[in-house]
Amino acid sequence: MNFFPRHSMADMDSDSSSSDSHSDSHSGSHSGSHSTSSMMTMVFQSETATPLYSTSWTPSGAGAYAGTCIFLVVLAVVGRCLLALKAVQEARWLDREAARRYVAVNGKIPFAEQVAVSPDARQMTLSANGAEETVMVVERKRGVLRPWRFSVDPLRAVLDTIIVGIGYLLMLAVMTMNVGYFMSVLAGVFIGSLAVGRYTPMAEH
Repeated sequence: MNFFPRHSMADMDSDSSSSDSHSDSHSGSHSGSHSTSSMMTMVFQSETATPLYSTSWTPSGAGAYAGTCIFLVVLAVVGRCLLALKAVQEARWLDREAARRYVAVNGKIPFAEQVAVSPDARQMTLSANGAEETVMVVERKRGVLRPWRFSVDPLRAVLDTIIVGIGYLLMLAVMTMNVGYFMSVLAGVFIGSLAVGRYTPMAEH
């Protein structure tokens, strides 16, 4: 025996189907909007109110946006200057170690005699503009391990940490996909390389 009228059952079926279709359409629109928003974040945009590093650092106007771009330019220049400083300092440390390595000590064989008796040393004749000179060429068969020094390695670690930190900050600024931030980072790299790029090894670029 059926206690519900035939038209009531039809109404309930239609209501349930409409609710299911409504939920499907809502979820579909939500997923579509989410995918659209995720795709929109992967393109460059020029909004001046783009947060940088935190929501509290959001330019509220054109002046604040220009100040943020100037900050990124200066940060990129500082990063290039630190790379140049590290390269110069590494050359100084290497010169100090070389000078320390060849100090004459009483009771030791002088460096000239060590070169003369070294199996890796070869005597060659160097000629330039008609003049000839006999020189001694020493081949280094293996790399020289530089010792750990308290006056050198902590400072090197600090410089590397600061350089990497600045690099990540610049990368995060570029990842905002803001055109102004991106161009500011490029401008800072250009200015820094133009000023001190000659001191930086090619491997650091």
